[in-house]
Amino acid sequence: MIRVVLISDTHGLLRPEAKDYLRGADRIVHAGDICGAHVIEELSALAPLTVVRGNNDRGAWAQSLAEVEWLQLEHVLIHVLHDLSQIDIDPVAAGVHAVVSGHTHKPLIERRDNVLLVNPGSAGPRRFALPISMGELLIDGTKVTARIVTLSPPSTRFA
Repeated sequence: MIRVVLISDTHGLLRPEAKDYLRGADRIVHAGDICGAHVIEELSALAPLTVVRGNNDRGAWAQSLAEVEWLQLEHVLIHVLHDLSQIDIDPVAAGVHAVVSGHTHKPLIERRDNVLLVNPGSAGPRRFALPISMGELLIDGTKVTARIVTLSPPSTRFA
């Protein structure tokens, strides 16, 4: 089984409890609005890392970041982008099993036409009354499941 930890919208803040949850991941996916090369450096020290550029990722450090990434893990194809409203593919026709996005800061797990849509929410600074959260994909062959975790210092609660 492959454990892919999903994080998004850190906005320059990598919380200690987020790092605790990231430990032991087989891969980390950051769905944009990273807002600092230091976040990428810290994440890449924990596990192999896939990142996409968000609308707030500006400057020289972010120029090389792609807006979209494709990730094949076992027999599962994952499409990663920051803002789901800007998806420009038909996930079903493309053979995608899961789409990972960020941007809204609202955690989401939904299936549409047998494609898993996951937004881990925001692990960065609190915004309005939205939770501080992350996500996880568990991949076993062709099967992929998702869950959202809500971070609350100093421990992790599962939602």
